[in-house]
Amino acid sequence: MTTTTQKLNLEQYLAYDDGTDTRYEMVDGELVAMSPETDRNNLISLYLLSEFLKFVPIRLIRHKDTEIIVTGNRVRLPDLIILTEELFTAIGGKRATITVDMPPPALVVEVVSPGKANEDRDYRYKRSEYAARGIPEYWIVDFAKQQVIVLTLIDGLYEEVVFQNSDRITSLYFPELALTGGEVLTGGEV
Repeated sequence: MTTTTQKLNLEQYLAYDDGTDTRYEMVDGELVAMSPETDRNNLISLYLLSEFLKFVPIRLIRHKDTEIIVTGNRVRLPDLIILTEELFTAIGGKRATITVDMPPPALVVEVVSPGKANEDRDYRYKRSEYAARGIPEYWIVDFAKQQVIVLTLIDGLYEEVVFQNSDRITSLYFPELALTGGEVLTGGEV
């Protein structure tokens, strides 16, 4: 993962184009290049996408392609996002960017990539940023630790429940989901 030394404001970030297909998050004004995902991470996020499609219209699901402005100088690019109807309307076919004046998504999923920096980003920084942004549910899927953490926003802070192996995942936003930690962690290949 590389970062830029030049600090950008939000307007500069939104207009930035280096002529490559590199995807970036912005952290405190610095561009952070997102490394390509592992095949396992892709499998997990695609499996979750296929499961959410059973309950959510495809127009409300975003997969690695929609950014969220969490503060004026931090922009995140989650693995999976479930929009609300209100948010879908607010985006209105424009750039796939959820701005601070738009409602938050219903759910965000991050599949943790290997390495301490990635763990810190998903477990620490994004946790506080997504809570401050008012995202009702945040899932952290961590293959290395063999766990799925479902964080539910209660009074401005996330409360977490950890699911492993045959534990049936419970989601306040999607109570009809019938997944286990093991199914998610293996991309449905249990």
